[in-house]
Order: sequence, then structure tokens, then C-alpha cells
Amino acid sequence: MDILSAERLTKVYGQGPTALKALDSVTLSIGQGEFVAIVGSSGSGKSTLLHLMGGVDRPTSGTVRLAGADVYARTDEELAVLRRREVGLVYQFYNLIPVLNVVENMTLPVLMDGRPVNEERLGTLLDGLGLRGHEGFLPNQLSGGQQQRVAIGRALMNAPAVVLADEPTGNLDSRNSREIMGLLRDSNRHFDQTLVVITHDEDIACAADRVIAIEDGRVASDERRR
Repeated sequence: MDILSAERLTKVYGQGPTALKALDSVTLSIGQGEFVAIVGSSGSGKSTLLHLMGGVDRPTSGTVRLAGADVYARTDEELAVLRRREVGLVYQFYNLIPVLNVVENMTLPVLMDGRPVNEERLGTLLDGLGLRGHEGFLPNQLSGGQQQRVAIGRALMNAPAVVLADEPTGNLDSRNSREIMGLLRDSNRHFDQTLVVITHDEDIACAADRVIAIEDGRVASDERRR
């Protein structure tokens, strides 16, 4: 069953002769539980595609559907709720709030919704991410690998159906990269979550169920590996 799809998705930045077409009529669909790697050179449109599929930015034209529902039929406020509840976003640069500790950063999406924190899930994530004992640490007291673990915990806190990760290991050494991808892959398998990762790492791409290559804002290839 398809959980996420794009139809003739186009994004143009600017107007007139200086306009830049970052994404050009992309159509694709991703099934529930798939692990998909998106590859391509810098400036090819990978991050634009991920942001549009995650409700971060609105397309110039085209449609994104999540679980069959039109993502961009929502208001901006409804999109913010979608990003908190239905889509987990992980970035290369962590995007943690510097004045909040580990637990506060991880539970921020829940608290912003005005809902109680699921303490059992929080405990499971702290243990699974190796953050037990660091609950009160601020981001500047953590290593890069630990900060990325917090960012992953925040993305997984609401048990989203889809996790979108933009170069999640780009700032990490090889050991931390393997561990971070292992955590994301475990969540993908254990919870039947859809995992979409932008990467330049060939090892990550080789481990994916499917590899989509983007060139000049278009899908250049789409290879299923398992």
C-alpha cells in the first residue's frame, strides 16, 4: 500500500529570467514500510523533494498525498500539525533548541500539541538511542552523534508513519553514521515505518530497499533492490 506519493510535483524559486526550477514534474509513490534512499548531486533537487513531501514547503504545482490525503489542501496551521504528528523530520544539522535539555527537545512536538508525554515511549526511545543518563544535558554538552540521536528521538516521539531524513549522517564519523542508520533502520523495521533518506553515502544507499536518483529536478532512475 502506498503511504506517500507525489504527482507532477514542481517547485520554482523566483520569477522571470532568474527563476530556478528546482523540481520538474516529479511523479513517484512510496509504499508503507519501505526504506528508500534518494541520491543525486548537490543542487539536483533532492532536498526540495523531501521538503515538499514532508509538508515543509508548498509546491509551485503538483500534488503530494500522505495516506491518500492531499497534503497541500491543508492550511499552514494544519501543515504544522501534520509535521508534528504524521511525519518525522531529521536534518543534517540537528536543529535542536539550545536552551532545552535532551528530554525537552525530544518531547517538544508533543508539548506543542498540548498533549501529555507518553512516558513509556520516551523511556523506550531514551534507552534505544543510548541517551539514558543524559536526560538533563543541553545540546552543547553532547557530542555530534548524541545530538543527532536526540533529533531522531524528537522525530520518532509521535510514532509517525513516515520518517524523512536529509543527510542524517553528513556531519558524523563512520562509527556514528553506522549507529544512527542502524537506529533509523530498526525503527523502520520494528514499527513498519516508511523511511526516506537523502544521502551521498553509498553504504546507506546499498542498504536501502529502493534507490531513487534525482538529476536536474527529475527522477533519473528508480531501482528496487529487494
